[in-house]
Amino acid sequence: MQVIGRNINLRTVTIEDAEFVLSLRMDSDRNKFISNVDNDICKQVEWIESYKIRESKKIEYYFVIENKTREQLGVVRLYDFVNESFCWGSWIIKKGSPPYASIESALLVYELSFYHLLFDSSHFDVRKENIKVIDFHIRFGAKIISDDELNYYFKYNKIDYESIKSKYKKYLPDNVVVNV
Repeated sequence: MQVIGRNINLRTVTIEDAEFVLSLRMDSDRNKFISNVDNDICKQVEWIESYKIRESKKIEYYFVIENKTREQLGVVRLYDFVNESFCWGSWIIKKGSPPYASIESALLVYELSFYHLLFDSSHFDVRKENIKVIDFHIRFGAKIISDDELNYYFKYNKIDYESIKSKYKKYLPDNVVVNV
């Protein structure tokens, strides 16, 4: 699957992306708030192989975020599809990426999920120490619905997205294209 944006595209991960994915997950500045993985390319390849099975069943999507020249900028994952809600996370943007990569990738996640996969809402968690990402989601209109020692738990509805979408329209093409 590919989601075509204004400045970036999302495309589902392949085995060939294993080294890039592992490099992001091992980056100590980028992996503070995500689950740990072993620095083992074979395990990363195995994980992607098992993910591809989930992708084929349409129960999870893991994307490489790339610019229009196919330079890899990051990754993002959609998973935990429950009724009309989806979770997203494993969102890592590599150092040195253009500032629009974060905003546009989030917009493309919502465009895909709300208008193509037909979800009505999103649920996700963010580690409490991850202040920048918490602020980002709150600016987008996400609501904290609960918390525990480690995380804030958010809910974000399609209606919330539609109310802020025009504010970020410069980051989206007129029509987001999804190629399956």
